[in-house]
Amino acid sequence: MGAHADLYARHQKVLPTWMVLYYQEPISLVSGDGRHVTDAEGNEYLDFFGGILTTMTGYNVPEVVAAIQGQAGKMLHSSTLYLIENQIELAEKIAALSGIPNAKVFFTNSGTEANDAALMIATQFRKSNQVLAVRGSYHGKSHSTVAITGQRNWSATANSPFNVTYVQGPYKLRSPFGHLSDDEFIKACRADLENLIEIATAGDVACMIAEPIQGVGGFATPPDGFFAAFKEVLERYGILFISDEVQTGWGRTGEHFWGYQAHGIVPDLITFAKGLGNGIALAGVIASAELMDSLPANSISTFGGNPLSTAAGLANLDYLLEHDLQTNAYKVGNRLKSNLDGLAERSDIIGEVRGKGLMLGVELVRKGGLEPDPAAAAAVMEEAKKEGLLIGKGGLYGNTLRIAPPLSLTESEADEGYEKLARAVERVEG
Repeated sequence: MGAHADLYARHQKVLPTWMVLYYQEPISLVSGDGRHVTDAEGNEYLDFFGGILTTMTGYNVPEVVAAIQGQAGKMLHSSTLYLIENQIELAEKIAALSGIPNAKVFFTNSGTEANDAALMIATQFRKSNQVLAVRGSYHGKSHSTVAITGQRNWSATANSPFNVTYVQGPYKLRSPFGHLSDDEFIKACRADLENLIEIATAGDVACMIAEPIQGVGGFATPPDGFFAAFKEVLERYGILFISDEVQTGWGRTGEHFWGYQAHGIVPDLITFAKGLGNGIALAGVIASAELMDSLPANSISTFGGNPLSTAAGLANLDYLLEHDLQTNAYKVGNRLKSNLDGLAERSDIIGEVRGKGLMLGVELVRKGGLEPDPAAAAAVMEEAKKEGLLIGKGGLYGNTLRIAPPLSLTESEADEGYEKLARAVERVEG
């Protein structure tokens, strides 16, 4: 058997069936440079998904590699029972960038853990287990984060530590309010939120958690100001707002450093993960000192914020800022989206192109209407792979192509990737 076939056979014997793999013939990625990766059989790809928006600055970035190697040569781990200078310095930088006054940072290993910690802080501070979540959302795979995930395909259990109410979200294409203008859409969703608080909760809700642009939900993108309208309602009830920036943070949307900034608000808590470590496990929560210090019990994070991960995070964040990759995401992302919009005008199977910066979704539908077509999405992914292009897939119906390359993507690579994707769509459309 070939390298991939052999690995797949071994994988099936010892790993869970619910661990999703892409492609009819799954591949193993073994090396990368810049925006390109190579698989175990020597095939090279332009990566438009970056390990689910994790490889933020690119593969094999010399400054990040050097920081990891330098720290690895000294010490990998010491735990939060000891002072960690890298952790302190990174927390200082993130707190200053967060927009939250008097901010503190708690580091974890993943977005799931970050959201779990944020929910614990919010529910403890408000002395309530009532949570507002958004339809179509995804916040992680732990017991508590599955409980606030608004997609059946990613909800492994109905058991929940929370009393959850799901509110109207940003997925306008299939919303009951989708026919309205953006302003009227926001008003309708706000009115629905007010009504749900009145009829579906006991009134003392702890928090709302929301992604500024839904990630696994297919990059559903609300109109600017959407969450400002929500926050006005939340503040009347003292409800905290958690902005899940696991996928939208660090300038990926181009227009802003954080996704929440498109709405003219400051959240009470921010969670982050993925891109900061550029492949090293690094995540966390940002909150005001009042909120962060409100937990009554002692805690530690055995691996969260360890010397190696925070060395990588520091180098990666510095690289991002010094090379102004947010501006690059805006410029190159607009160029790529313009091309995709043109493709949508010519195609009968593209229902919508959406997103911001280098976080773009292409929703595929059956010809002649808006019926979701997950089979077409899977087929386009296969054809794109043949072209040497890796993309992601998501959405409530699994019919949305997710495009989120490293923020260092060049204009010529954006054009190259677009051409590969366009050929794949055209072949599937027939």
